Amino acid sequence: MTVAARQLEEHETAKAGGVAAVRFAKPEHQAMASAAESLGFDSVTDYLRHLHQRHSATRPSAENDDTLAETHPASGIRRAWRTELGAALHGDALCHLHHAPPNSVDLVMTSPPFGLVRKKSYGNEDAHRYCDWFRPFAAGFRRVLKDDGSLVIDIGGAWKPGTPTRSLYHFELLLMLCEEYGFHLCQEHYWWNPAKLPTPAEWVNIRRVRVKDAVNCVWWLSPTPWPKASNRRVLAPYSDAMRDLLKHGYQPKRRPSGHRISTHFARDNGGAVPPNLLAVANTESNGRYQDHWPCSAGNAPTSAQGAPTHHRLTTRRRAPAPAAAPGGAGPARTTPRPRRARQRHLPHRVLEPVRRRTHRRRGQHCLARHPEPPLECAAVHTEPPCRS
Repeated sequence: MTVAARQLEEHETAKAGGVAAVRFAKPEHQAMASAAESLGFDSVTDYLRHLHQRHSATRPSAENDDTLAETHPASGIRRAWRTELGAALHGDALCHLHHAPPNSVDLVMTSPPFGLVRKKSYGNEDAHRYCDWFRPFAAGFRRVLKDDGSLVIDIGGAWKPGTPTRSLYHFELLLMLCEEYGFHLCQEHYWWNPAKLPTPAEWVNIRRVRVKDAVNCVWWLSPTPWPKASNRRVLAPYSDAMRDLLKHGYQPKRRPSGHRISTHFARDNGGAVPPNLLAVANTESNGRYQDHWPCSAGNAPTSAQGAPTHHRLTTRRRAPAPAAAPGGAGPARTTPRPRRARQRHLPHRVLEPVRRRTHRRRGQHCLARHPEPPLECAAVHTEPPCRS
């Protein structure tokens, strides 16, 4: 007996027994019968019952929130330190998300473990189970965010095991957050890391059938369509061509693309609105992130006063040039030549890009972009650098 015949029999039984019946258009019924048969269900009724149970088990609810609060007690998170600017918490994020006051957070910014094929030491979920693993966090984000708050998720893609094809898990995550948890996609951004290594080696370096994956997706979501935001806070400097237009003017006209350039285009707004492509190379071995956020074995090192210990970036000026030696033989060196910047705890492969960037400017060495040329950068690490 086919699924359609079995469904007709159930319909007649429902009419005789006083059970409520649901009417569908014939094309809809045929499509559902085909889907039920392909999935191994005996009837469309069983198929619909399965879909309802699955939706009821996964949709966010107050009962699910209470269960998560019981399984993740508030004792699972502690305050690491506090300054006049706020406090840093350390522990299980779910413990805070399900015990913090509701509607109390303006911004949640996170880069969760990606659904990669190769397992990481910190632990990461498989791509095909990623959405189920993320649900408790999604419920917590929805609970603590204000109506005008924002959720920003930096997430990278993944490859399917054994084939040079991409997984869709991060797009499935986005759909789940919007369709099941009521988030709105404000805008998608993309982080391009020009220094990313060409991986996976099998498809990029050996067989040469793919190019390197150097882009992460950055989803910007909000509980409502109107989160607190202003692009005036992130304006970029004008290009030389734009500054020339502002200085000498231009002729308003319609462009070949159909956009009309009016006289308002000559208004100086203090900078250009940046695009949603973030071109940031992650190559700095002693950049601002490590200068301000060191960590060792997952714990921030602290000083005797309890404050976090940072990597110090010290600068020293070269001594003024000495007077010329008698007889015109050139300047007499009265002080030893300053030593090159010493960077400890850094492997050779990390120091190499720094050496390549070393340049001579007006006869003086500079390892970074300093406001004044006669500065020499010397990184002095009080603790081993961050290895996370």
